[in-house]
Amino acid sequence: MTRPAAVLFDCDGVLVDSEPAGFDLLEAEFAAHGLPLDRDEMERLFVGSTIAALADEARRMGAGFPPDWVDGFYEKLYVRLAEGTALFPGVGDLLDRLDAAGIPYAVGSNGTTRKMRTTLGQHPGVWARLKDHLYSGQEIGAPKPAPDLYLMAAEALGVAPEGCVVIDDSATGCRGGLAAGMRVIGFAPGHVPDSLAALGVEIATSMADVGRRLGL
Repeated sequence: MTRPAAVLFDCDGVLVDSEPAGFDLLEAEFAAHGLPLDRDEMERLFVGSTIAALADEARRMGAGFPPDWVDGFYEKLYVRLAEGTALFPGVGDLLDRLDAAGIPYAVGSNGTTRKMRTTLGQHPGVWARLKDHLYSGQEIGAPKPAPDLYLMAAEALGVAPEGCVVIDDSATGCRGGLAAGMRVIGFAPGHVPDSLAALGVEIATSMADVGRRLGL
């Protein structure tokens, strides 16, 4: 298999196992504001969304969020994530293999830079390799599924879009990679969501599987 010229990772749900904490907090917040939803429904509706977009949709569905809810939610989330957020198994080994092959990489997330720093920063060896190549779709004003985030990351690495491989766990993010003209691998370490399967992208079930698909 041809090796890529660069690899672009999503963060939440790909590098760090942060989504359970986020959905635990969301479940409590939704219930407290009049919109009780179970975990499966929240994941179906909101995986890959920005918190601002999620709040807008939840309000349309009847949630009574106050105007400053997004900022307040983020502060609670940062505290929760700082209590401990694990890397997915094999992340460090995959980065080692990319380094050995001379393949550059970056992170493109719909989350904030502060969120990436809060989660990835708990893992110094990984953080040292990623901290200079973090890109936030929310902060550039063009979150996924717009292609801008991944295109910006590719340009920063000096690699043409067609030479990049995107690793993303959500249909939203995978659509962003496809729109950017990049090869996309959907990361699904548990079950494969219907929304991801429907895109027809490659599916990897572990970081070791990602490495094999990258020819490493």
